Amino acid sequence: MIFVDADACPVKAEVEKVATRLKVPVKMVCNGGLRPSQNPLVEMVFVDQGADVADMWIADHAGAGDVVVTSDIPLAARVIENGARVVKHNGEELNERNIGQVLATRDLMADLRAADPFRQGGGAAFGKADRSRFLDVLDRAVRLSVGQT
Repeated sequence: MIFVDADACPVKAEVEKVATRLKVPVKMVCNGGLRPSQNPLVEMVFVDQGADVADMWIADHAGAGDVVVTSDIPLAARVIENGARVVKHNGEELNERNIGQVLATRDLMADLRAADPFRQGGGAAFGKADRSRFLDVLDRAVRLSVGQT
């Protein structure tokens, strides 16, 4: 199964494409406002409004053999602990080998932003290369999770 942290996900169409090709069900988890897919493999899961409600739902349901699509680092850490694979929207795969460093970097950057309220900047713009890399990494992660090669 593929779980998608769908509220701000820029790669929902790509997830659907991979899921359809590999015949893997998808749960798009969101607080609402998304149009349901006509694809029978895609189920929309609408959760209550509130901070991290969708993340908590995914963390409670994703486990070994699942793939989670998210850029939320704490959510990624929780589902990795449960045995799931994680793919960020830019195609970066998070796993038990790199999640500690990613969490530490996230915390450091949050501290730096808090210490300097005038600090500007953000992540790089999401582009075609990110979308292409995401498709490749998601395809590989799903194949490994469901035992296809």
